[in-house]
Amino acid sequence: MRRSGLSRHIVVSMSLMVTGVIVMTILSSWLLYAVLMEFFPASAEAPDGWLPNGPELAWMVGVIVTGLALAVAASFRLAHRILSPLNSLVDSVRALAGGDLGARATADADTPGEVAALVDDFNAMAHRLQHMESERMMWHAAIAHELRTPVTILRGRLQGLAEGVFQPDESQFRSLMAQVEGLSRLIEDLRVLSLADNARLDVRRARTDVVAEVHSVMTLVDPQFRAAGFVLELETSREEHAAHCDPTRLRQALLALLENARRYASPGRVRIAVHDVQDHVQVAIEDEGPGIDPALHAEIFHPFMRADGSRSRQGGGSGLGLAVVKAIADAHGGRVYCSPGRSGGSRFIIELPRQ
Repeated sequence: MRRSGLSRHIVVSMSLMVTGVIVMTILSSWLLYAVLMEFFPASAEAPDGWLPNGPELAWMVGVIVTGLALAVAASFRLAHRILSPLNSLVDSVRALAGGDLGARATADADTPGEVAALVDDFNAMAHRLQHMESERMMWHAAIAHELRTPVTILRGRLQGLAEGVFQPDESQFRSLMAQVEGLSRLIEDLRVLSLADNARLDVRRARTDVVAEVHSVMTLVDPQFRAAGFVLELETSREEHAAHCDPTRLRQALLALLENARRYASPGRVRIAVHDVQDHVQVAIEDEGPGIDPALHAEIFHPFMRADGSRSRQGGGSGLGLAVVKAIADAHGGRVYCSPGRSGGSRFIIELPRQ
């Protein structure tokens, strides 16, 4: 329901008050002289001077008092309609400043439009602040949880090496390097998401051959995938698909999607398809299962979001990789989404603009 404006409320209230006073003055004047002519004919005759007689003085005083009463009543009513939501807003602002992020202002159905809009904007701001505080607490807890595991492993390994429990051989150093690389990826993912949240993610766009970038990423990760029992396959309609994007960020997104498939999918084929879709270049990465619950497709790109099955796996990752992919796609004006695959697995699609 559209609310009327504050100016309209003031104009209507003042107009009604003035009209009421005028009507009251005319009717009371007619009634006064009708009574005087009927019952006091001598008083109704024209006076000798300009000064009013007794009945006329009484009539003027009565009109003034009644008009003032009407004005005060109309002012109180208008002030209540304006000040009641404003007082609620002031109380809510004080509560919000005191740390109560659940404080909300209220507005009645007859509140003027401008005041109601102010109340709605404040409530929306308070809701966003409460959501941001909740997200901040969740981030702190999740980051602490994700950092605790690799740091604990590093501390234990280093303490064991220092005390002679472990032999300082190549396998120990490789294990330590793996933990350090995991920490480095986590820190970089957090940096990218922080920049994206503040709309400061650096994207240096240029004409990029998406197929060539996919080839380079496949060559880089192929040994790890083969060791894990995967076979990478590329599907494309032609040798070159050009997109207007940042090649470094594109490789980062592809690595995150492929790493997600390597960690959570069952060994088998991983198909990478590159196609043109209207004004976008589409890159789809599909595995053979076990897939992701369709109910989680809309939430899978949230930071630290992982399906229950992935949480139980060893080295399950931080859950930031897909959030980084979404941040990169959004920074390019594209999008990323998940859909069921053709072989029972999951299909992640990232779309980047061609121009």
